[in-house]
Amino acid sequence: MPSQFQPAVGDLIIATVNNSAGESFNCLITPHTPYALLPQLAFEGATRKTRPVLAPNSLVYARVSNAGKESSAELTCVDPSTGKSEGLGPLKGGMVFPISLGMARRLLAGKKGGVSVLEGLAEKVGFEVAVGRNGVLWVDGGKVRLTLAIGRAVQEVDEKALGEAGQKKVVEKVLKHL
Repeated sequence: MPSQFQPAVGDLIIATVNNSAGESFNCLITPHTPYALLPQLAFEGATRKTRPVLAPNSLVYARVSNAGKESSAELTCVDPSTGKSEGLGPLKGGMVFPISLGMARRLLAGKKGGVSVLEGLAEKVGFEVAVGRNGVLWVDGGKVRLTLAIGRAVQEVDEKALGEAGQKKVVEKVLKHL
């Protein structure tokens, strides 16, 4: 699914930390792209003393700051204009679900994307979600059952290419079984 993803500057992605090397983390964007570099100081308020310690397999919500053709992509977890995280940074808890690149694009487009399944579920239950342009959806519903239900609902909408009516049925089905 996410194998065709080519990082572009500005893309929001969910990366997996592989290891720490010198002043950066080597992060995996997809299994088929070279490691991306995430500088250890590319977090809100990070200094040499306060930089985050990210173990291998930690998840990070980041923005592509440099999509070098000759070199590895570079990531950041701060908005360069404000120096604030704006929702970017380490993702704790939750689970990841693979989705198509088209679904990721539609979810990131908000209402214009024509995907209402998350809004429908959010009216009744609370959860956090992060969408990576690289075909990764991260969901944290607080409880495993809720997290799985939300992730699978989005995957079902994606796989079956459901329209508005189909998405409403998925929402009703999920809410009935919670």
